Amino acid sequence: MTRIKSRTSNRRTTACAATALGLALTATACGGGSGDAGSGSGGGTELEGQTVSVAGVWTGVEQKNFQKVLDAFTEKTGAKTTFTSTGDNVSTVVGSKIEGGNAPDVVMVPQVGVLQQFADKGWLKPLSSKVYNKAGIHFAPVWRDYGSVNGKYYGLYFKASHKSTVWYSPDAFAQAGVEPPKSYQEMMKSARVVADSGLPAFSVAGEAGWPLTDWFENIYLSQAGPDNYDKLAAHEIPWTHPTVVEALTTLGELFADKNLVAGGGKGALRTDFPESVEHVFGDEPKAGMVYEGDFVGGLISGELNKKVGEDAKFFPFPAIGKGKAPVIGGGDAATVLKDGKNPEAAMKLVEFLATPEAAEIWAEAGGFVSPNESVKLDSYQDPTTRQIAESLVEAGGTVRFDMSDQAPAAFGGTQGAGEWKALQDFLRDPSDPKATARALEAAAAKAYKD
Repeated sequence: MTRIKSRTSNRRTTACAATALGLALTATACGGGSGDAGSGSGGGTELEGQTVSVAGVWTGVEQKNFQKVLDAFTEKTGAKTTFTSTGDNVSTVVGSKIEGGNAPDVVMVPQVGVLQQFADKGWLKPLSSKVYNKAGIHFAPVWRDYGSVNGKYYGLYFKASHKSTVWYSPDAFAQAGVEPPKSYQEMMKSARVVADSGLPAFSVAGEAGWPLTDWFENIYLSQAGPDNYDKLAAHEIPWTHPTVVEALTTLGELFADKNLVAGGGKGALRTDFPESVEHVFGDEPKAGMVYEGDFVGGLISGELNKKVGEDAKFFPFPAIGKGKAPVIGGGDAATVLKDGKNPEAAMKLVEFLATPEAAEIWAEAGGFVSPNESVKLDSYQDPTTRQIAESLVEAGGTVRFDMSDQAPAAFGGTQGAGEWKALQDFLRDPSDPKATARALEAAAAKAYKD
């Protein structure tokens, strides 16, 4: 949750206080890293001659914008930085590097489940008391909760995402004579009108499984409610539960309609995420809408060179039936590896990432929402990004972290396996939601057991 409006006055917490979700953070969690070292804001030579290696999933525009943050760290401290993109299989890549004796110093972990996995394997150093205290000042408690495992604080959430935004072409809506919908039923009705006007309604990114998990999660949170969402995320109810079948049935109605999905299921399975955005906002539109998170705006304004707010707009993922509009959040957490070559310099980088200054660098570049509530509103380059961030804030305690990101990586974060594969198979043939639910439960049971 990005805190656009200043709410820090009533969110100050003392170091090692119990967090909102009841994590009893221990003294080790609060100070188990490298002490109270500063973030290198002095003369710019504190870490001169040292190199901090960083790994994360980002590529393209996102990698270039994060490099601007790393460059600012270099300017402040004198430390050089290197960045390696892991692709989506961050767990596998980082594990291989550790086994090969070439562990990065800092890993930007994109999933709660992977963070837990790394901690359980003993790969991570608890973050320093300096990081913990800064997180208490600048971040809502929920972000420290998600960054903690067994009472120890391992992950600082530097980048957040709002995954309940549906992006649309104003030209396509104008041509069809429709307005942004207020309910899921209205969205489906508008989608059919857009399709009748000669343009498929949705571009769906099915080439990788993660966008499909986001589709499911928004539908499930609205239909089943937050309590069931939390239970399913923890695998306290099975994926064969009636609420899961109901959500799959709703999703299947969309996937089964070739007039609504550009290229049908087969075409969607050949469409990666950047292509799905280009299909709506490129020079030759192939669809009127694309569902995904706020980071869609970065592709639109960056690689496609279109104006967010003019050439591209969004509406919140709408409520289904009697449910509430869902708000799904996600994020990338900075962690420090025990086997890295420069753990002290790595901790200083994470301390820097905890500051508003670091977040504002990427905010000004675009395609970014920060969970740091001290970030200045005018740092965001366009009103649409501010609107997205503010809607995440206003959701308050109803925000839920991306469910697949909370799961073990084998289930919720691996290409060609687990939830990703089951939902890709469902996109290919959505005729049997119960069978898909059984496949999901089988994969989940194995991943949680292992």
